[in-house]
Amino acid sequence: MGKTIKLSDYEDGKDFDGDYSDALKNVQERLARVHFEHIIHGNRTILVFEGWDAAGKGGCIRRMTAEWDPRYFEVYPIGAPTKEELDRHFLWRFWKRLPGSREIAVFDRSWYGRVLVERVEGFCSKADWKRGYDEINEFEAQQIDGGTNLIKLFFHTTQKEQDRRFTDRLNTPEKRWKITKDDFRNRSKRSDYLDAMEDMFKQTDTRWAPWKVIDGNDKKAARIAAMTYVAETLEAALPDDLPEVDPDLIKLAEDAFGYEAK
Repeated sequence: MGKTIKLSDYEDGKDFDGDYSDALKNVQERLARVHFEHIIHGNRTILVFEGWDAAGKGGCIRRMTAEWDPRYFEVYPIGAPTKEELDRHFLWRFWKRLPGSREIAVFDRSWYGRVLVERVEGFCSKADWKRGYDEINEFEAQQIDGGTNLIKLFFHTTQKEQDRRFTDRLNTPEKRWKITKDDFRNRSKRSDYLDAMEDMFKQTDTRWAPWKVIDGNDKKAARIAAMTYVAETLEAALPDDLPEVDPDLIKLAEDAFGYEAK
């Protein structure tokens, strides 16, 4: 497995250094270029967003996908499984959502629920979640071996910062929909979740599918860091050159309007 990940190493919460608006625009333009190349080369990618409630996952996803072609990506907000999903293996509902050629699947929470919320809240047996580590590692290895890119991000915040954001949501009418009773249930078991997260990193921070932890205590810095990491990782997975134009298209253009190649 990978290096030991300690969430306490990601709690500086330093303010973003620089002009946030310019940085956001630049990284969005970079991601747009990457997305078009991703489509051109027929790649497929899975993005996993995990982390604490109110850690900034949703805000980052909205900004990350702002300049993407909506025909070639899908965001899946993962909640409690349905009766149909509970009747099957826990990975079944994720197999149905895997991306095809040219597509990016963004999971706002994921199969890691098996070893986090399901473990902590007792929604599955101890044998189930212990077996889940190997099942997850094998599942991710299958995707990568099949040619799919996999990027995993975890957004971390301190309890103090999470409480501040809960307060802001309660005090802002248009944000109140974001907070639920489940958020407080999870908050009350923070130490149990920290134990589960420690085990999760220890067991699933693999050579083929490493975790990237984002210090989420400053939202602006977190967004730029996460979006830059996604852009860098996708760029590294793309060929250096764009493919030549299809000769059949050249011929059609020549016949249609006298196209001349430059």
